[in-house]
Amino acid sequence: MDQLTRQAFAHWTQAQPAVSAFVHVVVIDRAERDDVLQDVAVAVLESYADYDPSRPFLPWAMGIARHAIADSLRKRRRRPMLLAPEVTDALAAAFAEVEDVERARLHHLAECVARLDGRAREACELRYRMDIKPARIAELMGLQANTAAKLLQRVREQLRECIESRIRAEGHV
Repeated sequence: MDQLTRQAFAHWTQAQPAVSAFVHVVVIDRAERDDVLQDVAVAVLESYADYDPSRPFLPWAMGIARHAIADSLRKRRRRPMLLAPEVTDALAAAFAEVEDVERARLHHLAECVARLDGRAREACELRYRMDIKPARIAELMGLQANTAAKLLQRVREQLRECIESRIRAEGHV
């Protein structure tokens, strides 16, 4: 597999959930939806050489999805389109924006976890990376069960506030 194909697969793997969600909203029939998604995946991979890497990938892939949906409707003419083309375009843009915000949230989550103090970070790591229950965390950290639960609650609140403030500072929300 050449480097360009690897890059195409990597980009598609990241964009596919958002593109799939968009197609699921716009195309009602399950079989038609599956066909459209398959057409989009093939078109993305076949036309990846035309993609400009200086621009975001997801909106480009959404454009391909919009065209695939329109082509499907023209070919099949089975059902009238429930949404006007302008609404479909607005939905595609909204899905791309949501994906950007979620990616930013994950990025900021890592930064915010790194800023937690030692005990809070330890509790967070035990709970969310190692999937240890709060009662066991209490034992491991030498805390009462309710103290560990409250510590985790404070950690979640700190992380939420940290992430939201960073997102607001970037102008996403």
